Amino acid sequence: MKFTKMHGLGNDYLYVFGAVPENIRELCIKLSDRHFGAGSDGMIFISPSEKADFKMRIFNADGSEAKMCGNGIRCVGKYVYDKGYTRKTEITVETLSGIKTLALTVSDGKVTEATVEMGKAIVSDKMNIEIDGGLLLFIPVSVGNPHAVFFTDNINGIQLEKIGPEIEHNPLFPDGVNAEFVEVISQEKIRMRVWERGSGITLACGTGSCASVAACVKEGICKPDTPVTVVLDGGELKITVSDDFSVKMTGSAETVYEGESVIC
Repeated sequence: MKFTKMHGLGNDYLYVFGAVPENIRELCIKLSDRHFGAGSDGMIFISPSEKADFKMRIFNADGSEAKMCGNGIRCVGKYVYDKGYTRKTEITVETLSGIKTLALTVSDGKVTEATVEMGKAIVSDKMNIEIDGGLLLFIPVSVGNPHAVFFTDNINGIQLEKIGPEIEHNPLFPDGVNAEFVEVISQEKIRMRVWERGSGITLACGTGSCASVAACVKEGICKPDTPVTVVLDGGELKITVSDDFSVKMTGSAETVYEGESVIC
């Protein structure tokens, strides 16, 4: 099986053009292993779509399927353009959370970044979660997948490797959740770290960045219709949330290497 390793701000996946194999869970766990496999946050399969230009299916490092991946879909845009599956610089991609539109930025015949129309974020009222006998306040946000956004004044003091799995597997979230910790720098810049369900700590999360800015707009911290820079461990994304909570995301997409797996 041939694959292409790509990343958006260090959020890396193995990309395959073709049908999802029956043993996808086992395959994804083996190939995602950073010591005994290719090493990634999961696998993304691309195929033609009857509803859009292309279809993507996303599998986390533990083999579970995700509905949407913001960093991943930008790399899908780069994959299909750079490999000649399309010559269009605006494409649509079918995901489990709906059809998304991408505007591709091309330089010297290669895609360097993409802007994604992510749809509307659903921001709910604040809730409490019990962790180690204490209560933490968070804002639930859906961007096609579930997020819990926590605000902090000391993001570097968060023990993400400890608190992340406790939040993901809390009974409050029977299907798991992505946990984002946000420190506000200004109205137009925030710092965010993330624990992704099924993958753990990642260097960046596109949908998590969208959820974080949407929560900031809901709280009046950031202004609507104004680009907000989200500083992640792997780099920066630009997120714009409108008055109706429609979300637009812009960021890079990069190819790491081409590979062929003997595990199948």
